[in-house]
Amino acid sequence: MSTPWHPQFLFAVCQTGAEAALKREFVAQNLGLRPSFSRPGFVTFKFDQPCENPQGFQLHSTFARTWGFSLGKVSGDHASELAAASWQLPGVAEVLMAIKPRDLHVWQRDRVMPGEDGFEPGPTALAAEVDAALIANSSIESLQSHRYGQQGASQPNTWILDAVIVEPGEWWLGCHHASRRAACWVGGVPPIGQPEEAVSRAYLKMCEALEWSALPIARGEICVELGCSPGGAAQALLDKGLFVVGIDPAEVDPVVEAHPNFVHVRRRSLDVPKRDFQRAKWLTADMNVPPSYTLDAVEDVVLHKTPSIRGLVLTLKLADWSLTSEIGNLVKRVRSWGYRDVRTRQLAFNRQEFCLVALKSRAQRRIKRGASQRRIRTDAPHSGVPGKMHGESPS
Repeated sequence: MSTPWHPQFLFAVCQTGAEAALKREFVAQNLGLRPSFSRPGFVTFKFDQPCENPQGFQLHSTFARTWGFSLGKVSGDHASELAAASWQLPGVAEVLMAIKPRDLHVWQRDRVMPGEDGFEPGPTALAAEVDAALIANSSIESLQSHRYGQQGASQPNTWILDAVIVEPGEWWLGCHHASRRAACWVGGVPPIGQPEEAVSRAYLKMCEALEWSALPIARGEICVELGCSPGGAAQALLDKGLFVVGIDPAEVDPVVEAHPNFVHVRRRSLDVPKRDFQRAKWLTADMNVPPSYTLDAVEDVVLHKTPSIRGLVLTLKLADWSLTSEIGNLVKRVRSWGYRDVRTRQLAFNRQEFCLVALKSRAQRRIKRGASQRRIRTDAPHSGVPGKMHGESPS
């Protein structure tokens, strides 16, 4: 950073309805932040003292989809006028000189919960219009080659300008350092889409969970999914090249059921013999029950002497927002099973729920899986998951 800059305000974007949970997280971290302006899905905070090291400042939050330093807002009726006013905000020129931004992120705040009335977070026509107006009025050389939606993610460890469309005629300007994987995505939303053949929104949730967590999953490995019906998450795992054992007494969509690398065990997880999990390396769960019940089912598997589950991807439901106060205890419980690297995030495609991923150790993320990669078959696909599963449904 070429010149000193000490921001006084911070913004955070979250799912509509999660604002109170997000504020509680920030207060608990004793970061010297006081809530300021707020709208559903968008909250700003004021530092008690100006931030002395903006590049090194970090937040640890389950509910902040993305966050950065606020530079102020502009209001008006025409995009060109708003864009011109954005670059004239007090102090913006000095900040640009200090951070030398490499990219621009423009997005609209969520107005409803993901999945409601067909809404999904991501690029919009209005955001594209605002992006074009800002670039047209900008003299920043590093942004001249920028095109909205041209790239899936920004380069890590760079400064990025933000424009949050809180209302069509109200934009909030800011910036953030892309020091986190999700910070490279516009608005904290990964550049993924739901294919037409996806059987449910769980496909999006699983794709995002894998993108965000960067788990060291290799093609050809076996994953057990508890509560797999109707099969959207399993479908995403199959598309990643995994063998999937889906456990659920309910039916699975025929598209997933027919996949050669999928086995459906039509039983409750507690009724499945533990020897059937012995070759599985990964376990996922997305069940419509309280978080403690989901962890009960997972614990019954991972603490058994036979299975050797390397990592977990769990969707934990929040029937009431007050349950967010229990997240710390849920993380402690997973760590008590021997999983030392535990991370939580309310994904962009989650609803009133959040994702928990866990590995035995952080070092697993650095393991080069050369031996595992050599085991990948290059001939025709397997006819089914290796090893016969007790209680599997007939094909």
